[in-house]
Amino acid sequence: MRKRLQGLFRKVKVYLDVTSARGIARRYFVMNGFDGSMTMFGIVIGSWAVRITEAGIIVAAGLGACLAMGVSGFFGAFMAERAERKGYLRTLEAEPTQPDSIHYEAHRFVSVYVALIDGISPTLTAIVSLAPFILTHGGLLSIEIAYTISLTLTLATLFSLGFYLGKIARENVWLYGAQMLTVGIITAILIFLLENVI
Repeated sequence: MRKRLQGLFRKVKVYLDVTSARGIARRYFVMNGFDGSMTMFGIVIGSWAVRITEAGIIVAAGLGACLAMGVSGFFGAFMAERAERKGYLRTLEAEPTQPDSIHYEAHRFVSVYVALIDGISPTLTAIVSLAPFILTHGGLLSIEIAYTISLTLTLATLFSLGFYLGKIARENVWLYGAQMLTVGIITAILIFLLENVI
Protein backbone atom coordinates (compact mmCIF):
# COMPACT_ATOMS: atom_id res chain seq x y z
CA MET A 1 0.00 0.00 0.00
CA ARG A 2 2.79 2.41 0.94
CA LYS A 3 4.65 1.67 -2.31
CA ARG A 4 1.49 2.26 -4.31
CA LEU A 5 0.98 5.64 -2.65
CA GLN A 6 4.61 6.59 -3.25
CA GLY A 7 4.25 5.57 -6.89
CA LEU A 8 1.06 7.63 -7.18
CA PHE A 9 2.71 10.72 -5.68
CA ARG A 10 5.68 10.33 -8.03
CA LYS A 11 3.34 10.10 -11.00
CA VAL A 12 1.42 13.19 -9.88
CA LYS A 13 4.71 15.09 -9.51
CA VAL A 14 5.68 14.13 -13.05
CA TYR A 15 2.29 15.25 -14.38
CA LEU A 16 2.59 18.61 -12.61
CA ASP A 17 6.13 19.06 -13.94
CA VAL A 18 5.11 18.20 -17.50
CA THR A 19 2.17 20.62 -17.47
CA SER A 20 3.69 23.34 -15.25
CA ALA A 21 0.36 23.31 -13.39
CA ARG A 22 1.54 24.14 -9.87
CA GLY A 23 1.25 27.89 -10.35
CA ILE A 24 -2.21 27.55 -11.91
CA ALA A 25 -3.39 25.37 -9.01
CA ARG A 26 -2.06 27.89 -6.45
CA ARG A 27 -3.85 30.75 -8.19
CA TYR A 28 -7.12 28.82 -8.30
CA PHE A 29 -6.79 27.93 -4.63
CA VAL A 30 -6.24 31.52 -3.49
CA MET A 31 -8.74 33.19 -5.84
CA ASN A 32 -11.55 30.78 -5.12
CA GLY A 33 -10.73 30.47 -1.44
CA PHE A 34 -11.03 34.26 -1.32
CA ASP A 35 -14.40 34.05 -3.10
CA GLY A 36 -15.66 31.47 -0.59
CA SER A 37 -14.64 33.58 2.40
CA MET A 38 -16.06 36.78 0.98
CA THR A 39 -19.35 35.15 0.02
CA MET A 40 -19.85 33.84 3.55
CA PHE A 41 -18.65 37.15 4.96
CA GLY A 42 -21.44 38.87 3.04
CA ILE A 43 -24.06 36.36 4.18
CA VAL A 44 -23.01 36.60 7.84
CA ILE A 45 -22.73 40.38 7.97
CA GLY A 46 -26.01 40.79 6.12
CA SER A 47 -27.69 38.39 8.54
CA TRP A 48 -26.20 40.24 11.49
CA ALA A 49 -27.30 43.61 10.12
CA VAL A 50 -30.94 42.49 9.78
CA ARG A 51 -30.75 40.69 13.16
CA ILE A 52 -31.39 37.11 12.07
CA THR A 53 -31.37 34.98 15.22
CA GLU A 54 -32.21 31.60 13.67
CA ALA A 55 -28.93 29.78 12.96
CA GLY A 56 -30.70 27.29 10.67
CA ILE A 57 -31.45 30.08 8.17
CA ILE A 58 -27.78 31.07 7.99
CA VAL A 59 -26.67 27.43 7.77
CA ALA A 60 -29.11 26.75 4.92
CA ALA A 61 -28.05 29.86 3.02
CA GLY A 62 -24.37 29.11 3.64
CA LEU A 63 -24.58 25.46 2.58
CA GLY A 64 -26.49 26.48 -0.55
CA ALA A 65 -23.75 28.97 -1.38
CA CYS A 66 -21.05 26.34 -0.65
CA LEU A 67 -22.72 23.82 -2.96
CA ALA A 68 -23.18 26.37 -5.74
CA MET A 69 -19.59 27.59 -5.50
CA GLY A 70 -18.20 24.06 -5.39
CA VAL A 71 -20.17 22.76 -8.37
CA SER A 72 -19.67 25.93 -10.39
CA GLY A 73 -15.97 26.04 -9.60
CA PHE A 74 -15.37 22.39 -10.49
CA PHE A 75 -17.24 22.26 -13.79
CA GLY A 76 -16.23 25.76 -14.90
CA ALA A 77 -12.55 25.09 -14.27
CA PHE A 78 -12.70 21.58 -15.72
CA MET A 79 -14.24 22.71 -19.01
CA ALA A 80 -11.96 25.74 -19.34
CA GLU A 81 -8.81 23.84 -18.41
CA ARG A 82 -9.66 20.89 -20.66
CA ALA A 83 -10.20 23.24 -23.60
CA GLU A 84 -6.86 24.96 -22.92
CA ARG A 85 -5.04 21.63 -22.60
CA LYS A 86 -6.57 20.20 -25.77
CA GLY A 87 -5.60 23.32 -27.67
CA TYR A 88 -2.05 23.04 -26.39
CA LEU A 89 -1.83 19.37 -27.39
CA ARG A 90 -3.09 20.18 -30.89
CA THR A 91 -0.28 22.73 -31.15
CA LEU A 92 2.26 20.09 -30.09
CA GLU A 93 0.83 17.61 -32.59
CA ALA A 94 1.52 20.09 -35.39
CA GLU A 95 5.21 20.16 -34.49
CA PRO A 96 7.73 17.77 -36.14
CA THR A 97 8.35 16.05 -32.78
CA GLN A 98 5.09 14.46 -31.66
CA PRO A 99 4.12 14.50 -27.93
CA ASP A 100 4.45 11.16 -26.16
CA SER A 101 1.74 9.45 -24.10
CA ILE A 102 2.85 11.08 -20.85
CA HIS A 103 1.74 14.45 -22.22
CA TYR A 104 -1.77 13.17 -22.90
CA GLU A 105 -2.01 11.50 -19.48
CA ALA A 106 -0.63 14.58 -17.71
CA HIS A 107 -3.01 16.98 -19.40
CA ARG A 108 -6.03 14.78 -18.67
CA PHE A 109 -4.98 14.50 -15.03
CA VAL A 110 -4.31 18.21 -14.61
CA SER A 111 -7.73 19.18 -15.97
CA VAL A 112 -9.35 17.20 -13.14
CA TYR A 113 -6.73 18.20 -10.54
CA VAL A 114 -7.16 21.92 -11.14
CA ALA A 115 -10.94 21.58 -11.27
CA LEU A 116 -10.96 19.82 -7.88
CA ILE A 117 -8.91 22.61 -6.33
CA ASP A 118 -11.18 25.19 -7.92
CA GLY A 119 -14.28 23.48 -6.54
CA ILE A 120 -12.98 22.52 -3.10
CA SER A 121 -11.15 25.72 -2.07
CA PRO A 122 -14.19 28.06 -1.87
CA THR A 123 -16.19 25.34 -0.14
CA LEU A 124 -13.51 24.83 2.52
CA THR A 125 -13.09 28.52 3.30
CA ALA A 126 -16.86 29.01 3.36
CA ILE A 127 -17.31 26.08 5.78
CA VAL A 128 -14.79 27.70 8.14
CA SER A 129 -17.05 30.76 8.38
CA LEU A 130 -20.19 28.64 8.63
CA ALA A 131 -18.95 26.25 11.35
CA PRO A 132 -20.00 28.38 14.37
CA PHE A 133 -23.59 28.52 13.09
CA ILE A 134 -23.62 24.76 12.62
CA LEU A 135 -22.61 24.48 16.28
CA THR A 136 -25.33 26.98 17.22
CA HIS A 137 -27.89 24.99 15.26
CA GLY A 138 -26.80 21.97 17.31
CA GLY A 139 -27.32 23.89 20.55
CA LEU A 140 -23.62 24.26 21.42
CA LEU A 141 -23.22 28.04 20.95
CA SER A 142 -25.39 31.11 21.29
CA ILE A 143 -26.16 33.01 18.09
CA GLU A 144 -24.33 36.11 19.37
CA ILE A 145 -21.13 34.15 19.98
CA ALA A 146 -21.51 32.41 16.61
CA TYR A 147 -21.58 35.76 14.80
CA THR A 148 -18.45 36.93 16.60
CA ILE A 149 -16.52 33.71 16.02
CA SER A 150 -17.60 33.45 12.38
CA LEU A 151 -16.53 36.98 11.53
CA THR A 152 -13.23 36.49 13.37
CA LEU A 153 -12.57 33.21 11.53
CA THR A 154 -13.40 34.80 8.18
CA LEU A 155 -11.00 37.68 8.75
CA ALA A 156 -8.34 35.22 9.91
CA THR A 157 -8.88 33.16 6.73
CA LEU A 158 -8.53 36.27 4.55
CA PHE A 159 -5.34 37.22 6.36
CA SER A 160 -3.99 33.67 5.92
CA LEU A 161 -4.68 33.74 2.18
CA GLY A 162 -2.84 37.04 1.92
CA PHE A 163 0.01 35.64 4.02
CA TYR A 164 0.24 32.67 1.63
CA LEU A 165 0.33 35.01 -1.37
CA GLY A 166 3.18 36.90 0.27
CA LYS A 167 5.13 33.65 0.62
CA ILE A 168 4.54 32.84 -3.05
CA ALA A 169 5.68 36.33 -4.07
CA ARG A 170 8.61 36.16 -1.63
CA GLU A 171 7.65 39.56 -0.34
CA ASN A 172 6.36 40.93 2.96
CA VAL A 173 3.86 38.28 4.08
CA TRP A 174 2.40 40.54 6.78
CA LEU A 175 1.71 43.28 4.25
CA TYR A 176 -0.09 40.85 1.94
CA GLY A 177 -2.11 39.54 4.87
CA ALA A 178 -3.01 43.08 5.93
CA GLN A 179 -4.13 43.92 2.40
CA MET A 180 -6.51 40.96 2.33
CA LEU A 181 -7.77 41.89 5.78
CA THR A 182 -8.40 45.45 4.62
CA VAL A 183 -10.52 44.18 1.74
CA GLY A 184 -12.66 42.26 4.24
CA ILE A 185 -13.08 45.27 6.53
CA ILE A 186 -14.00 47.58 3.63
CA THR A 187 -16.54 44.98 2.46
CA ALA A 188 -18.08 44.86 5.94
CA ILE A 189 -18.43 48.66 6.00
CA LEU A 190 -20.05 48.71 2.55
CA ILE A 191 -22.54 46.00 3.54
CA PHE A 192 -23.52 47.88 6.69
CA LEU A 193 -23.96 51.10 4.69
CA LEU A 194 -26.09 49.27 2.13
CA GLU A 195 -28.27 47.70 4.84
CA ASN A 196 -28.86 51.14 6.38
CA VAL A 197 -29.86 52.59 3.00
CA ILE A 198 -32.32 49.75 2.38
